[in-house]
This record gives sequence, structure tokens and C-alpha cells, in this order.
Amino acid sequence: MKIVVLDGYTLNPGDMSWDAMGQLGELIVYDRTPADKIIERIDNAEIVLTNKVILTKEILEKTPSVKYIGVMATGYNVVDIQCAKELGIIVTNVPAYSTDSVAQMVFAFILEFCHHVGEHNRAVHAGKWTKNIDFSFWDYPLIEIKNKTLGIIGFGAIGQRVAKIAEIFGMKVLFYSRTSKPNLETDNIKYAKLEKVLAESDFITVHCPLTEHTKGLINKVTISKMKNGAFLINTSRGPVIDENDVADALKTGKLAGLGTDVVSVEPITGDNPLLGAKNCIITPHFAWATKEARERLMDTLINNIELFIKGTPVNVVNNQ
Repeated sequence: MKIVVLDGYTLNPGDMSWDAMGQLGELIVYDRTPADKIIERIDNAEIVLTNKVILTKEILEKTPSVKYIGVMATGYNVVDIQCAKELGIIVTNVPAYSTDSVAQMVFAFILEFCHHVGEHNRAVHAGKWTKNIDFSFWDYPLIEIKNKTLGIIGFGAIGQRVAKIAEIFGMKVLFYSRTSKPNLETDNIKYAKLEKVLAESDFITVHCPLTEHTKGLINKVTISKMKNGAFLINTSRGPVIDENDVADALKTGKLAGLGTDVVSVEPITGDNPLLGAKNCIITPHFAWATKEARERLMDTLINNIELFIKGTPVNVVNNQ
């Protein structure tokens, strides 16, 4: 059985091994695949793995050998799911592999806003502490997060893990999701309607999937309902926030800061309004990419393929 990985570099830039996957069939791994090479590289493969290479209806109809597509991520919008179903192609994803890593990243943003560790480190290395007449200095207000309110929009696995970490820090948590989930509430973690989450949260972190209903969810209207000086964090998908509206809110001070690991177009383009925004921390969509998370991703990919070969596929996203 021939297995083709179309864009393996992001998952494995060289610090892991493909050997275990290679034991399942004839394996060919491409670091990256441009659009005009997709059909040629799939060739007569039965199994195709993709992360961000888009497999359209046109491509799937021209590659009849394909019986299985493994998406090397949780989101699977890179595959025409309906067409795959019509062609009898099983499509799987890898859920929950990055939960801990992304939750950790949320608090990297929160703690950076509270202490500005990076900026103070640069100031010390530039000689400011050496020249200071006092034993201590700080260039930004310092914030203690105990008793602050964290609003979580979207309460799946990552949102729930963020809430538990926040609870350990002594924060109060308000979460909004499509359902109330009373079984997940505690003394410090409570479900609330979106308006209440926006109005009462000192920090707001977004963990909802990108859908037609969540695209542009954070915009000038929802921002206007937030506390003055609230901090916003986005580790979900870039288009969930309206970048122009957020940049404007940062400029006016309505938002005290934005920490985002995702943007609307990736890699980020030079004209993205967030690049020039005040108090904006942007990281290159790497919250998911700790080695531990990537190892879990690789292990699940292999397990998905093994079970497909055995005729008992799991994590199937187009079986309805």
C-alpha cells in the first residue's frame, strides 16, 4: 500500500522519525507540495496525508487510487469532505493532540501581559538596571491574576483545560459555549451568556472553531461590550476576530492588549493591521507545535492508518 505525505515538514522538521509509518506501506514524504504538483505526487497512492495542502473536488476526482485521507491536524477544512464521501474516500483527523500545549500558550500570553518579561529582559540587557539608582524598576503596570476574571469563548477540550489552569491561579472563570454544560461548572468556573462574558472579563480567550457563525465574532460591536482595558487572546483561528476592528480597539486603548497565535492569512502578510497595532503580541501559529504534541500527533496518525488498513477506521470525519 502506497502512502504519500504531501506536506510533512511542519509536523516533522527533522526531530522525529517516519520509520514507524513506513512499516505500514511504501512511504513517500514530501516536505511541501505546491498546488500544481498535488495530482502528480499522489499518483497511484491509496493513502494520502495532508496538513495544509488543499484537496479539492477536482483533485479527488482525478486521483481514483485514493481510498483514505489522513488530515495531520484537528481541523479538516482542507479536504472537500462531501466529495470524498461520494467517492468512498475515508477522511480522518487527529483530535485533542495539542490541548495541553495550546492551553499552555494561552497563559504564556497572559503572563507576558502581566509582567512583560520580554521587555524587561531587553531593558536589563540594554543597561537600564545597571544605570538605575534604585534596586528595582518596572516599565509597565504589573498585574496579579488572582481574582481576575477569565472569559472563555468556546468550551471544548482546550477551553476546559484553560479553565482548570486558571482555577489553579485563583482566577474566576466565565465560559460561553453553544450549550451550558452544567456538569463542568465549579465554584470558580461558571457558564454565562456571551454578553456577560464580554462585560465582566479582564482577559478573554477564544477557543471556538471557525464557522459561518463564528467568523468575525470579535468585532467592533462585541468589543464595545467588553471592559475597558480588557486583554484578548486568540489561539483558535485568525478569522474569528475582525483584525481591523481589533487594531482600532488597541489604538484607542479599549483593548489593553492582544495576544494571537493565528491571523486571517498565514503566513501573515505585510499589510495585516495587527503588525502596526499597539500592545499586540503575534506568534507564528506554533502553539500546537511542542515536540510532545507533535509526537502525539504522529502516534495518532499511525494508529489511524493501522485501523483503516484493518477495516476499523477511527476519527472519521465524513461518515455522516
